[in-house]
Amino acid sequence: MSLLRLRAALLGPARLRGGGIPWSVLRNYSASAKEKARGNAVCERTELLEVLKARVKQLQASNVPEVTVNKVELAPLRNDKYQVPLRNVVAPGPAEEQPAPVGRGESPARPGSWVEKLKKEMYIRQLKVERKLSVAASQLTLENQANAKPTRKTKAKSKAKKSLKNPKAKAAAAWSQSHAGSHSVYAHGKPRVAAVKEGTKAQRPQRVLEDKDSSQYKILQQTIQSNLECFLFLQQPEEAEKFLLLYHSSPVKRRLLNVNAYNIVMRSWARKGRLQRINRLFSMLESVGLRPNLDSYAAALECMGRNQSSTKAIRRCVQQLKNDGFHVDELFQKCLFEEDEKEQVLRAIRIVQPNYQLPPPPKPETCKSSLLQDFYCKEKMVSYPKLDFSVQELQERFQQQLEMELDNTITIKSVESTKPLTPQAIKARKLLATLRSRWHDSILQALQKSKHSMSKFKTVSGYNILYPYLCLLPDEEYVGIMLQILNTLSPQGESLAVLARELGSKVYNRYITQRKLRSRQLEKVQEVYKDYIHLLAKDSQPDEYLPREYWEKLVAEAGFGPSLNLKDCSWPYMLLMRLGMHMLELLVQAVKVPRNILNPRLEPKLIPVLYHIYSFRSSWQVGLIKPHPIFSQIVSDAAETMLTFNSSAIPMLCPPVPWTSPHFGAFVLNDTKLMRFVDGAFQHQLLLEQCPPVNLHPVLDALNQLGNCAWKINQPVLDIIISIFNDKGNEKLDIPPPVSEAPRPPTAPSNSTTWNKSQKHELLLCKKRMAEMHSLRMDALYKLSIANYVRDKVFWFPHNMDFRGRTYPCPPYFNHLGNDVTRAILLFAEGRPLGPKGLDWLKIHLINLTGLKKKNALQERLEYANEIIEEILDSADHPLTGRKWWMNTDEPWQALACCMEIAKALRSPDPAAYISHFPVHQDGSCNGLQHYAALGRDLIGAVSVNLMPCHVPQDVYSAVAQQVEEFRKKDAEQGVKIAQVLQGFVSRKVVKQTVMTVVYGVTRYGGRLQMEKRLKEIDEFPEEYLWEASHYLVKQVFNGIKEMFSATRDIQSWLTESAKLIAQSGRTVEWVTPLGLPIVQPYYRSRPTVLNCSMQTLSVKNSNSNQKPDTVKQKNAFPPNFIHSLDSTHMMLTALHCLRQGLTFVSVHDCYWTHALTVDVMNQICRQQFVALHSEKILQDLSEFMLEKYCSPGRETRALWQKRLMEQLSNVPKTGDFNLKKVMDSTYFFS
Repeated sequence: MSLLRLRAALLGPARLRGGGIPWSVLRNYSASAKEKARGNAVCERTELLEVLKARVKQLQASNVPEVTVNKVELAPLRNDKYQVPLRNVVAPGPAEEQPAPVGRGESPARPGSWVEKLKKEMYIRQLKVERKLSVAASQLTLENQANAKPTRKTKAKSKAKKSLKNPKAKAAAAWSQSHAGSHSVYAHGKPRVAAVKEGTKAQRPQRVLEDKDSSQYKILQQTIQSNLECFLFLQQPEEAEKFLLLYHSSPVKRRLLNVNAYNIVMRSWARKGRLQRINRLFSMLESVGLRPNLDSYAAALECMGRNQSSTKAIRRCVQQLKNDGFHVDELFQKCLFEEDEKEQVLRAIRIVQPNYQLPPPPKPETCKSSLLQDFYCKEKMVSYPKLDFSVQELQERFQQQLEMELDNTITIKSVESTKPLTPQAIKARKLLATLRSRWHDSILQALQKSKHSMSKFKTVSGYNILYPYLCLLPDEEYVGIMLQILNTLSPQGESLAVLARELGSKVYNRYITQRKLRSRQLEKVQEVYKDYIHLLAKDSQPDEYLPREYWEKLVAEAGFGPSLNLKDCSWPYMLLMRLGMHMLELLVQAVKVPRNILNPRLEPKLIPVLYHIYSFRSSWQVGLIKPHPIFSQIVSDAAETMLTFNSSAIPMLCPPVPWTSPHFGAFVLNDTKLMRFVDGAFQHQLLLEQCPPVNLHPVLDALNQLGNCAWKINQPVLDIIISIFNDKGNEKLDIPPPVSEAPRPPTAPSNSTTWNKSQKHELLLCKKRMAEMHSLRMDALYKLSIANYVRDKVFWFPHNMDFRGRTYPCPPYFNHLGNDVTRAILLFAEGRPLGPKGLDWLKIHLINLTGLKKKNALQERLEYANEIIEEILDSADHPLTGRKWWMNTDEPWQALACCMEIAKALRSPDPAAYISHFPVHQDGSCNGLQHYAALGRDLIGAVSVNLMPCHVPQDVYSAVAQQVEEFRKKDAEQGVKIAQVLQGFVSRKVVKQTVMTVVYGVTRYGGRLQMEKRLKEIDEFPEEYLWEASHYLVKQVFNGIKEMFSATRDIQSWLTESAKLIAQSGRTVEWVTPLGLPIVQPYYRSRPTVLNCSMQTLSVKNSNSNQKPDTVKQKNAFPPNFIHSLDSTHMMLTALHCLRQGLTFVSVHDCYWTHALTVDVMNQICRQQFVALHSEKILQDLSEFMLEKYCSPGRETRALWQKRLMEQLSNVPKTGDFNLKKVMDSTYFFS
């Protein structure tokens, strides 16, 4: 395709209106449409031309295939992509392409000869790759090759094989079919054919099927089982068995089946009471050498219970169960049941054993961790702190939460809704409503057409991989999900991969909700929750249980009914992506808008609302879906005031369901993982499942404690923030302005159509700035709108954790981990009197927020607060019209909220009795270095980070800056030029970020960039010395830290070297925290899986445990990850012991929050737990764990690498002589 034709395809739609509508019409209400159009049209076109020119140069220079951009007039979807399930995973087939839309006065141009030549070359290369990938791809797609193999196809295949052996011989013929352009486009500008070939070797099906431990094998198994689960859910046992037989009847494919696959089909037949079919499946199991497990016998007995089978048959089944080494009791102890399955199994057993009683629930185990002996000691148990709600109130709140989760989404008013409605907005809203109604019908039609063609194909020759997944929900729900994605798409567009994942995940989440309803699991949760709230309600008897313990007790007492954990039915990541891509293609195909809708002079032709383009990200190209400017303009004009969120994005309206296992906890219905991890990674989940449940109790109890903290909104502060947000924002106060306030892009030169280099650069900077402003504005809009929605409610944040054990609230937008603005509008729902010292703590907290007296003692900070009390009261009374002292602080909004709280307390009759809901923070002093200094008993380091008692806080950043300044002086005296240039520029601010991040593994390269950034901020610093100065400074900072924290550097080096040797041996680094949480580092040399779809080829990264570890990442990340796992352990210990003392406690990593009344108690607990944690033999235990895991002590002969690793792990760094008990008396350890 010539440059002219590409230009027509890309720029055509921008010329739909006279002056051109901008490609990105950003959401704003203060600029007119004409201004927006004029300001951005040139900007957008120039950017596209830049991308285009760069692409042409790249094509000319590097002989890569021409990128085919899906035109604004898109070719029809080809359903065959999904009909032969994964046959086309890598090898795209030829496709017809419609002519590109032509701009005014332009005619279609023939592709240039160099483009033709490139295409042919690439096609030949692709054929070679296809030859190697065809077998693997067909296996990966789980397609049916067992059924229907017509002779014509066989001949075609043999011909294809011949042609593949000599691709050039057949290239011309093949080319004639596809030179019009294939829809299968590489997602990246540099298709790495060599890498794909390499990947092919690894994915050969024979190899995959032989290596039963490989994650590829597990993914194939998981795909088969999730398909069978779909048929089970759809109540189609015949289809399930047919699908199973495709694999069972093939000696090669059969290896992918395990006993679980047969069990799913047995369960399908058991629900129908078809015992003969189940007997047949038992015979099939036996024929392939698999043994039935407990689930197999549970399905058989369930069926017999439904049929009321003969005593003889049941007795024979029970006898066989015993012969296989199982006991009847184990059916009820280890199997997971849905609906009435448990009752039916029991019914069958009681036919042969009329007096059979269910086995008693196992006795609850108690955690044996030495750190928590007192916590779990039954003699010292106290009742769980009560919430300020009655049982009735909590029950009502639970119902509200349940209704919200059953709807899956919630639509709330935007905080921008207070703006007056213009006639233009009313007109645009009506237009949008009409269009959405039409789009709903056309998407529904496209979906039904797609499903119809899939179902026709299904009957001809096997199964379409996606068809069952498109039948799980009513068609209307799929349409709703697609429209939701369309409505939330930003004007800048979004990458295909992100949109596909989001669409697939939404379907999966709704399917899980439906499964919970169908299995009657929700009914049981409702029953148990009704009793559970007695533990928390103020008007019920106190119980000496933790939330997890009480929930487990209630579940055990409930006895009958479904299990609360569903059988694992997670979908493989590639399947989610494939389903999402199919839905995205339907959306792009179906949603159209009349071309003349905003300009009646144009012809009334339908054009797609969404178009597919490529954007450069670094040296790669990424496929984007972008909304048409017409659509963006209508949405902008409509200025809609409603926002739709997933129900899991909103704080909970009732206390969370307590975590009782890695699979169960947090929301009532929404599926939540205990541990967050990257897409496609499942090593963490496996590790958690293999871990004895009792070892996870401390972590689960800590998460429950954090999640049970009730919150409310600080309404006066929220109202002030919303007023500024709606009045063009304020960057200084961290309230993002609307995009209408963005700097205007430069206008095109009047005398010429060309732009010089600086103009282009300025244009790109403007575009980047506008995109950033839009993103920040939307983020603030979401947070403030959610806060406004819950302004009169009490709410809760359920928590989960990352793979290191660091805890996070589950709702992503609005929570206490947010920025200054978000934290300022949050208050504890529970109030406590200030007490004798509470007011002082509020004043000290305020001064801490200003950042003005960091080096002063607490008493001096208190005195300073008393000196400026007039400023504090003025800020509280007249925040926007007074002297505005609060605006010039480090955390202005939290400072303002604190001023208001102090004013209320001072004006109350008795400040000590004033009920305060305000959270007071205590921050760790460079917490990472505190853990290192404690691990190494490093005396100098301990003093620097306030582990030793001192009259004033020690500032490690100033100490390092001082050390660096001494090095600089020496070098300057010896005539080092850069040391002389740096005179007067070495400050605390310059070194702070690097010192802070050294402990978390920052490299010299990263440190140099940090230094350069800080020096750039100093106007007086000569720019020509930036590189040299930052290089010099980072070297000196590292030297300074090495000198001050000698033990810290030794430990860091030991951890790094150990991780390097472990990774080089082909293993990932694993360890267990002092609280018993197992941790694995998820860094692998990921080889992307190629997903071939109609729009483009997607290269999907998968974290697979059978891939080699990424040595560099494993090595560099181990020290910071290990320290993070320790700081999360310290936080959890503090949380649990605060619970025992009846304190309200939450944390933001190493920043601990409580009421002003209980700051002193929390400080004492925090210090006690730090000392207790580091009194454990942490490094010694780590060494022993790793020696046992990686060095197989039983083996007599060891490889050289093993000897090196043993030597390294055994050589634990020596510790200094710092007395850890001193921490107990250190005022500034946390302050």
